[in-house]
Amino acid sequence: MNRSGHELRVAMKSDSPNGVEPLGRIRFNTDLLNEQCQTVLKAVHFDTPDYIPMIFHINEASWHHYPVDALKGLMASHPFLFPQFNSEAPGRPELDYSVLERPGRPYTDGWGCVWETSVAGIVGAVTHHPLEDWENFDGFAAPDPETDSGKGPVDWQEVARHFRQAEATGHLRVGGLRHGHLFQTLIDLRGFENLLLDMCDHNPKLDRLIELVEHFNAAIVKKYIDLGVEWMCYPEDLGMQAGPMISPELFRRFIKPGYQRLMQPARDAGCIVHMHSDGCIHPLLDDLIEDGVQVINLQDLVNGIDWIKDKLAGRVCIDLDVDRQQLTTFGTPEQIDALIREEVTKLGSRAGGLMMIYGLYPNVPLDNVKALMDAMERYAFYYS
Repeated sequence: MNRSGHELRVAMKSDSPNGVEPLGRIRFNTDLLNEQCQTVLKAVHFDTPDYIPMIFHINEASWHHYPVDALKGLMASHPFLFPQFNSEAPGRPELDYSVLERPGRPYTDGWGCVWETSVAGIVGAVTHHPLEDWENFDGFAAPDPETDSGKGPVDWQEVARHFRQAEATGHLRVGGLRHGHLFQTLIDLRGFENLLLDMCDHNPKLDRLIELVEHFNAAIVKKYIDLGVEWMCYPEDLGMQAGPMISPELFRRFIKPGYQRLMQPARDAGCIVHMHSDGCIHPLLDDLIEDGVQVINLQDLVNGIDWIKDKLAGRVCIDLDVDRQQLTTFGTPEQIDALIREEVTKLGSRAGGLMMIYGLYPNVPLDNVKALMDAMERYAFYYS
């Protein structure tokens, strides 16, 4: 499961998954941002965008793995993907969110979950589940949504300031719940096996815990709506390599109602509802769309390009997560070019309905990184 901050990925990258904007890291070209935002909205609404919105995100761990000059050189030579890149700026670009875990430095979130990582820049795993024993549930409380996103501090005054700036510059006002906001939070609190047994046994305490987590999430959603959010993200990994982590029956019984209640206020406010999930989510797709998802970010090869075409093309906007497991790591530049072309031709159209993102992590050959950037820039204009 990848919790690296991909939830805020709509063609402009200044928002932190923790809700606190990292000031001063990106200098915005206002005219360009407005044009990008309009293109994204046209893609979402099938309103003939000028090109397919493309995001190439360089994960923080990559800056520890690759020569910095090599990455900066690739960014400088691909201005369509990195329009705000300034080679003379100090420090590393693309650090648009904070990974709270550091190797050897466990992090305890507002729920009491202890997170640890072994790689700088990669979100870790929960190594202590505070409700592994139900005896700890008495007196257990959620974080304070006034000050905590569930995975770190949130400054709502700063969010409001950022939204005002966004409105003044034609930048979309993007907000969202933390990655893993409901199902994965329940896993973090109880442990995966415990949670599934709770669901199968329908432990009465589980209903109370779900209500507690959902109530916290609802407060975060309301905060964003009150501030005038336009695009709400609901990121949560539900899939594995060959299917979801939870059966459709258990999903519909315990998770789907909460999704519906959390997404409905955003829909009522006229927000675009964006959902991210890693892994194969075939049996859950119709349920997610019924919940109100308008833009679905899902992985390409694990779900299958032809399956995505048959199920989603023309139905909702596809925010395609380009393969990080197979071709981009172990394939050739020619295979990578063919992959991006196939995805654009099968899933895109002149009307719109397609966006694409690639997240770079360590161990991808630099020749393949260049091939990806080249292909994303080339085929972004396939229908133009």
